[in-house]
Amino acid sequence: MVYRHFPLARVLRTTGLLLLLVLPAAPIASAKDTWTSVRSKNFLLVGDASEKEIRQVAIRLEQFREAFTLLFSNAPTKPLVPTTVIVFKNDNSYKPFKPTAYTAGYFQAGEDVNYITLTSEGMARNDEPFRVIFHEYVHLMVNSTLGNVPTWFSEGLAEYYSSFSMSDDRKVTLGRVVGNHVLFLRQQKLLPLRTLFAVDHTSPYYNEKDQANVFYAQAWALVHYLVLGNHGQRNRQMGRFLDLINTGKSTDAAFTEAFQTTYEALEKELQEYIQRDTYPAQTMVFKNKLGADSEIVSTLLSDAEAQAYLGDLLLHSQRPDAEAYLQKALSLNPALGMANSSLGLLRARQGRFEEARQHLERAVAANSQNYLAHYYYALALSRQGMDSNNVVYAYAPESLGVMRRELQKVIELAPDFAEGYHLLAFVNLVASEQLDESIGLMKKALTLSPERPEYVFVLGQIYLNQEKFDLARQLFQPLAQSGADKELRQRAQSLLDRATFVEDLREKQAEFNRNRGRGNSLPESQDTEITLDPIAELEAALRKPAAGEHRVVGNLIRVDCGAKTIVFTIQVGESLMKVQTESFKEMSFRTFTQTIKREITCGVREHADAVVVTYKRVGESRTPAAGTAITMEFVPREFRLKAGG
Repeated sequence: MVYRHFPLARVLRTTGLLLLLVLPAAPIASAKDTWTSVRSKNFLLVGDASEKEIRQVAIRLEQFREAFTLLFSNAPTKPLVPTTVIVFKNDNSYKPFKPTAYTAGYFQAGEDVNYITLTSEGMARNDEPFRVIFHEYVHLMVNSTLGNVPTWFSEGLAEYYSSFSMSDDRKVTLGRVVGNHVLFLRQQKLLPLRTLFAVDHTSPYYNEKDQANVFYAQAWALVHYLVLGNHGQRNRQMGRFLDLINTGKSTDAAFTEAFQTTYEALEKELQEYIQRDTYPAQTMVFKNKLGADSEIVSTLLSDAEAQAYLGDLLLHSQRPDAEAYLQKALSLNPALGMANSSLGLLRARQGRFEEARQHLERAVAANSQNYLAHYYYALALSRQGMDSNNVVYAYAPESLGVMRRELQKVIELAPDFAEGYHLLAFVNLVASEQLDESIGLMKKALTLSPERPEYVFVLGQIYLNQEKFDLARQLFQPLAQSGADKELRQRAQSLLDRATFVEDLREKQAEFNRNRGRGNSLPESQDTEITLDPIAELEAALRKPAAGEHRVVGNLIRVDCGAKTIVFTIQVGESLMKVQTESFKEMSFRTFTQTIKREITCGVREHADAVVVTYKRVGESRTPAAGTAITMEFVPREFRLKAGG
């Protein structure tokens, strides 16, 4: 079977917009200034700012996280992945690591670690760095809490929380006016709600600056209205709408059922709310102080450690200058675990797997209790068999054993790290081994991070492998029909199509096997088993090509199963030829031999079978195949068509 790994996109977010980084290499930053590490309950902070300033950042982040956790009862009480915060002392220190000259701070989510960057200098001037950071941290928490939510809600809620403020360590204020949004709403015409609700990460309203400004402003205003407008009467309905979306309801059906009104009516309510130009704020006073600093511990960092953190930041930002910092760190301390781990991951991305293995083995040896070192080692090995589309067919037995060992260690050291369970289950899926155990692994991962699409996809593929088609459909159907991101819907539909394809394949295979041994008494339109001798008589029994059809004799060596197309690779002499079909139901299979080594399944065939393929040529089209398959007939290996046949 062919398996595609669907990792989280590692993208850099600044003001809510995705940026493609094409930056010149930055000069190596000097860590001659004192670098300090400050560890709080949920964050690791490092930087060349003063210890006092770094502590202030830690307290503010802890207060925000605790407030969000208290307000969202389903929010995880522990971080799903570690978050590292780098606090630069000023803009000059920050400059080599900023995505743009105007960046005040940014939050970058990752599968393995999140990064936050800002300057103490910028923090002292205004709240702009924290607005960006709070916005992006909400995305992280919402994805872990609410699952797949519409883009307008995700961005609107993130903007709603971005104005978070606290006084007396107890009083929290949310939903304060965002001046830029109010200005845009005064000047621009509102999007129809149907249009707003249809926006996803591929839409111009999300990616193009002028249109995105209106989208973000209206998303903020709509969430603000649903939470606080009209005395909060729409708040509960908004929650119901999100629940229905996550169960697979279409946007239109969920909207009607939850809000009990029409798009046009709610749009009118929103317009009236905006025209009043009065936005109330939400204030809560907690009984106990938030973000108490009693758990904060500080230590000094070495120059090598500082370089390693900077290199790892750039690595997770997909920056080419990451290597220079990591090499600098290793020149100062060759045994430094973090630098070896990060450089090993970089080498794996570059396809230099032997070097990656060496660095990652050093990382594990330097700190055997660091679960990320073990995870990176397994992750690098898992990527070794993947193509550019993240497709993998098999793993070497020795790599399989190492990956399982390392991932079991990850789970032992970090039982709340969902990616450990996810990657181990994926490895088992590719190997088609330990699948029952892998179902348990994926259910654990989904318990830690509910509704995460990548996890749903892996669990569904395990069910497909076990031919539990109903269970697979129960997972994929809600995603395919939901109002979630368009790409997620397409991926879910692709796997739904595969479930149908595999089920059709099994039905075809069962019919294929039932017909074995029946001689040639069945009509030619059905799959038949005919044994003829001598071979010369076989050609007369084969399906004759109709006008415009062609046929060829070769060995079936591979079957690639896509969402909408099945491609067969046939070795004909020294050449390879491909033919395709939309579905097994669109073509006929017949067998004239008892020596078929393996049933027809997706992937590389261990034992190539001799086949006669009848097909229609497609000419110079966009398809990679030479033609559309009509009939595939299995024949003895020694069979050859007569000249001109």
